[in-house]
Amino acid sequence: MADTPTFGRYTEIPYDQMTPEQRAGHDSLLETRGGRLPGPTKIYVENPKLAKVIGPMGAHMRKGYSLSEREREIIVCVVTSHWRSAYPTSAHERAARAAGLPHEKVDAILSGLPTSFENAREQAVYEMAVCLTNARWVSRGLYERAVKVLGHVGITDAIVLMGNYTSTSMTLAFYDVPAGATGMQR
Repeated sequence: MADTPTFGRYTEIPYDQMTPEQRAGHDSLLETRGGRLPGPTKIYVENPKLAKVIGPMGAHMRKGYSLSEREREIIVCVVTSHWRSAYPTSAHERAARAAGLPHEKVDAILSGLPTSFENAREQAVYEMAVCLTNARWVSRGLYERAVKVLGHVGITDAIVLMGNYTSTSMTLAFYDVPAGATGMQR
């Protein structure tokens, strides 16, 4: 294995040097990621048991769940910028704008400044993400607004998405992966 890091501080394992378990984890992630291995998935290959379970959860969070793309990006931008993780914050700044979120709202979220949304669901996910990411008590009013507009399925999808991107952000921050890092071609 190379001594030179390929993805931030992390040195990726070439496919032909992976253990059979790592190859199975790699292949499982590739399948659930639509043939791509971006971000922390490059690192999760090292832990094949994790790779096999995190891939399907990530797939759920990308397609076929209760949040819109705009709602998803509001949450992800709040979480990744909170953890000051350059790689996912940069990637999701672009994704948020591509999803149609106004530039000034994306800028406010990434800068930790207050903003608001006319859409009640977007406002609820924004308030939930800010509240929970900052380890604050969820007020009765926020709880009731979220239940009304998101329902419990939407609330749990939002909370699990926050947890997923907290672990993503911490992983990429630990390995000091810079914005725009590409790593090995696979």
